[in-house]
Amino acid sequence: MAKNTKPLANKKLHTKVGDRVVVISGKDKGKQGNVKSVDTQKGTILVDGVNVVTKAQKANPMAGIQGGLNKIAKPINASKVMVCCPSCEKATRIKKEIRDGKKVRVCAKCGEVIDV
Repeated sequence: MAKNTKPLANKKLHTKVGDRVVVISGKDKGKQGNVKSVDTQKGTILVDGVNVVTKAQKANPMAGIQGGLNKIAKPINASKVMVCCPSCEKATRIKKEIRDGKKVRVCAKCGEVIDV
């Protein structure tokens, strides 16, 4: 059987690196953190302090890795988070508007610009 060799399409995500987000579902529901990285191919984001798992690692002195049980953050699906507005400090949806000739992201609750 031939494997599907079609490339994954880039997904448009509502989050960017540096955004403050709130987890709305899953084991870390209610936690907040900053977005460290975004993967548009898989539709996942890496959030500080969210989805932390314990991984058993072998020591590797050449690479400077200490062996034992290490806690690392794993990516989470982007649909499980909402952007936290910096002005009203609530989880909100994003509206896109054109202001001063630029397309900006705007808080749907208070109307403040989220992009700085």
